[in-house]
Amino acid sequence: MESIFALIFLCVTGTHVSCSPGPLEDVVIDRYDIPRVCPREVQTGDFVRYHYNGTFTDGKKFDSSHERGAPFSGQVGLGRLITGLDRGVQGMCVNERRKVTVPPHLAYGSIGAGDVIPADTVLVFDVVLLDIWNTEDKVQTRTLSKPESCKRLVEATDFIRYHYNGTLLNGVPFDSSHSRNGTYDTYVGMGYLIKGMDEGLIGMCVGETRTIIIPPFLAYEEKGYGTVIPSQATLVFEVFMIDLFNPKDDIAVVVKEVPKTCTRKTVVGDYIRYHYNGTFQDGSGFDTSYQRNSTYNTYIGMGYVIQGMDKALQGLCIGEKRRVILPPHMAYGEKGTGEYIIPGSAVLVFDIHVIDFHNPKDLIEIKVTSKPKKCNLTSEVDDLIQYRYNCSLMDGTLLYSSDHYENAPITTLGANKVIEGLDEGLRGMCVGEKRVVIVPPHLGHGENGAKGVPSSAVLHFELELLDLQKGVPDGYMFVWLGDSPDPLFPAMDLNKDLSVPLEEFTAFINIQVAEGTGRLRPGMDADGIIKDMFNNQDRNRDGKIVAEELKLKVEEDSDKARHEEL
Repeated sequence: MESIFALIFLCVTGTHVSCSPGPLEDVVIDRYDIPRVCPREVQTGDFVRYHYNGTFTDGKKFDSSHERGAPFSGQVGLGRLITGLDRGVQGMCVNERRKVTVPPHLAYGSIGAGDVIPADTVLVFDVVLLDIWNTEDKVQTRTLSKPESCKRLVEATDFIRYHYNGTLLNGVPFDSSHSRNGTYDTYVGMGYLIKGMDEGLIGMCVGETRTIIIPPFLAYEEKGYGTVIPSQATLVFEVFMIDLFNPKDDIAVVVKEVPKTCTRKTVVGDYIRYHYNGTFQDGSGFDTSYQRNSTYNTYIGMGYVIQGMDKALQGLCIGEKRRVILPPHMAYGEKGTGEYIIPGSAVLVFDIHVIDFHNPKDLIEIKVTSKPKKCNLTSEVDDLIQYRYNCSLMDGTLLYSSDHYENAPITTLGANKVIEGLDEGLRGMCVGEKRVVIVPPHLGHGENGAKGVPSSAVLHFELELLDLQKGVPDGYMFVWLGDSPDPLFPAMDLNKDLSVPLEEFTAFINIQVAEGTGRLRPGMDADGIIKDMFNNQDRNRDGKIVAEELKLKVEEDSDKARHEEL
């Protein structure tokens, strides 16, 4: 009896065992193809799905699930299979192949099975196990890779976007989002997915890859799914989480860098220039302003950008860097956009660097950094000035500097020789004074910009007044600084001969300038100006002025009575 038991044990447990001839007492198992990895073996009470070929010992086939195109499904060890197969499949692994030889008394015995299987026949089954599960099974998850930082996990009611490969338990693929080149997008825990997938996705991070094994009763159960998922099939999904958000989400802001001084923050109605990198939550990029070498310029809170960005751009300082995360309902929604290849329901991540901002109602800002103690004379419209400057963008990028030229620039204030904001910023200065002037674009180079100056750029000027010559109003060459002599002609007629030639007229004007009672237009040739003034009064062109010819401009334009000119 002991020798018989040993023979039976050897035949059941060995691989490629040849048993001695004679009546079989038990099944003989030949495990001729065993997978390297076998996480689970068939036990009593398990449900199995397998293909088989059934033959007699002479090799003649009597049945085949392969030929029917449908594997066998049943429960093991509860009398639902012939006893020999019940024993023969126990301990099997998925994808294992074994030959099970069943003696008659463990098959169809002395009765047989109709005309197909004679009485007292030994049966040989060539079996490949496709699936195994139990009613006590739960969803199994195994993380394959996970990002180091995981600030948020998938929860019920979240909306997620993920890629997946779906296979049966034996590795046969049935579906893949990768082959469709599109993520699977859905709500979690709200019944849009099979129960096991709803459960298996909970707790995932964006960027995580995990395997989810779902028993049939939490998948497609007896019905299966079309021709790709058979009845009572265990499903294996390899999932890569691309994106997640909740419909109740607001924008999320992470401040990366804030300048030490921030005198003003953006508000609705401001116009902002900023650089950005746009990525999805998995880190893949979709757009960047840096690549175009141009800032993105827009009004804030006025609907010119997506809703989330409109909100995220408020409360920033010039020079600030922040990351903003926009849920789809505050970005491009379910449709996405083809312009930057943004899929539907995508969470967007923007890394923003604020270059500058202004408001269309802004005036220039002036900050005096240095001023002489004695300041009796200040610049004003019509004055001729010489000044030093550095012109930069608000991020410190130098555009122009007077130091790059041999001589500092000279200009007449109010004569439209420089941009409006700079002209205004140069007024009211003493010689030797230094100041910083911030010029908004509508008082600078506007939306069109200029050579080297970006569109709608706020300009930062460092100014120093080097020289100041008081001027005269536009259209005048000489003005009296007080009341003119009355009568004027006798004062001009220095030698009292009742006529004033050019030389005598020149001497008279120079005396007025020297004594501070009159002023010539600065920045021009004095002799040329005086000659023009003389010619204006020498109406008969005889080279001299007489009393009858002399007229003051004030007589011709009473509105300029304080600026009497010859």
